[in-house]
Amino acid sequence: MRVSPKYTQIGAVTILGAATAFTVAILIFIIIFVLEKGLPVLSFNFLFTNPSDMGRSGGILPILIGTVLLPVLAIIVAAPLGICTSVYLVEFTLESRVTRLIRFGTDCLAGVPSIIFGLFGFIFFVTILGMGWSIMSGGLSLALMILPTIIRTSEEAIRAVPKAYREVSFSLGASRWQTVRKVVLPNALPGVVTGVVLGIGRSIEETAVVIFTAGSSLLIPTSLFDSTRTMAVHFYILAREGLSMENAYGTAASLIIAVLIVNLTAYWMMHRFIAKRN
Repeated sequence: MRVSPKYTQIGAVTILGAATAFTVAILIFIIIFVLEKGLPVLSFNFLFTNPSDMGRSGGILPILIGTVLLPVLAIIVAAPLGICTSVYLVEFTLESRVTRLIRFGTDCLAGVPSIIFGLFGFIFFVTILGMGWSIMSGGLSLALMILPTIIRTSEEAIRAVPKAYREVSFSLGASRWQTVRKVVLPNALPGVVTGVVLGIGRSIEETAVVIFTAGSSLLIPTSLFDSTRTMAVHFYILAREGLSMENAYGTAASLIIAVLIVNLTAYWMMHRFIAKRN
């Protein structure tokens, strides 16, 4: 019996809508559960005092500093490299075996487990280069981990800019670099920002890479070559060793709030920029 296309579409929309609602419900449940457990722990003393007794008591000030420094260093290194690579692949090269090989390698790196980047960072940055467990080792390792994501998202965003924009720019006498700088990149900015935000989010929530390369010191870092600990690592250690589930939930709530703030701020800035251009 042939089913009417109308009912087929209704069934498909219903299934897809139900799957979406189920996914969103799980996300909301996790956020509410963590915030319900963690928000009562949050206070000025918890956020701005040093931990004591291996994290069983005290605050998370050094952990907050480490959580900020590591992603910032990773983005400072990875964002320019990733965006420049994407611009070169799309605007300054022809499609060839070399470009396909680069994209294939980038896709493979994007699927590599984070612990592999952690092991590489430990062997190369910590041991061979002698940086030790430090913010520098952790930041560079995180930069390598998020670089494929930034490259692929930026490349797709740049490729999505209509060719007509480039042709009009060339017809007005602009060079290729002027076209890229004045026409292509501004129009590709939303996609590029999305890739950078994804990189920031992955850097903030990462544990394996940070443990292997940045260590887990509870002291306030005074230089880029000091060891540090992020909120994700702190939560993991507190929960795994059963040191303090109360502080663990407080750290997890702080982590969720930090990720939400980063994402909302980035998208607000992006939409504000787009509104000014329009």
